[in-house]
Amino acid sequence: MKHEEGFLKGVRDHRIYYQYWLPEGEAKAVLLVVHGLAEHSGRYMNLVHHFLPLGYAVYAIDHLGHGRCEGARVYVERFTDYTDTIVAFREMIRNRQKDKPVFLVGHSMGGLIGALYLLDHQGELAGAVLSGPAVKVPDNISAVTIFAGKVCSKLAPKLRLVALDASGVSRDPAVVRAYEADPLVYRGKVTARLGSEMLKAMRRIGAEASRITLPLLILQGSADRLVDPSGAQMLHDRVTSPDKRIIIYEGLYHEVFNEPEHDQVLKDVETWLEAHLARDPSLHPEKPAPERL
Repeated sequence: MKHEEGFLKGVRDHRIYYQYWLPEGEAKAVLLVVHGLAEHSGRYMNLVHHFLPLGYAVYAIDHLGHGRCEGARVYVERFTDYTDTIVAFREMIRNRQKDKPVFLVGHSMGGLIGALYLLDHQGELAGAVLSGPAVKVPDNISAVTIFAGKVCSKLAPKLRLVALDASGVSRDPAVVRAYEADPLVYRGKVTARLGSEMLKAMRRIGAEASRITLPLLILQGSADRLVDPSGAQMLHDRVTSPDKRIIIYEGLYHEVFNEPEHDQVLKDVETWLEAHLARDPSLHPEKPAPERL
């Protein structure tokens, strides 16, 4: 296994940390990992260890204001700063892995970033896997709260409002302990600007998801407490891709790649990717329906 890391120039000249892992020999495809809110690219080693021996290269970045990147923690001027950075990272991958199919793997807020990227750049990808995507405005957020968030975003954009509940990350206590002890995981409250920008991006996905037509696999834990599980189904139902699949894992929490059953989850992703690379017609079901495992 070869592991490399570095920095690329992102929006407003910020230095964006990236890392990648290469298999022995030539890669047959690339996984472009887009991590979630408050975490970083180094938390996807289960995925790296599973797919590297299968011949996949894995490329990942830390978002602006996350992990090893510059910028105020969990703060962003515009949500498109994230997708614009993915554009630059995809170009870097193109230069290093010429003609290799690239599959985006986005988790949580990374699923929201990934879905937004698909609206404008899906032609750059062979397909996408979205895990626990934060694509739906939570039902328990009132119009008054949303309005107050918009005001805070304009007047006090770096005001810290809400923190994530680490216990909802995984049912594995070891994963939760590692999350809480990880110095690159941000454990404070999310800024008003980022919260407002996320809601704006969620509304755009809800309105424009039908424009997504590339092969899409959606993974969702039914017991997810950090994002609304119904968002995954909403996204699946609204995209118009003839090649879409959703798997709902009964009882699993938010990070399905880090749950005790992660081997099965990763095997499901492997099966989907391998079938797509082989142009398996089973990826184009006539009546796609959620699978519950």
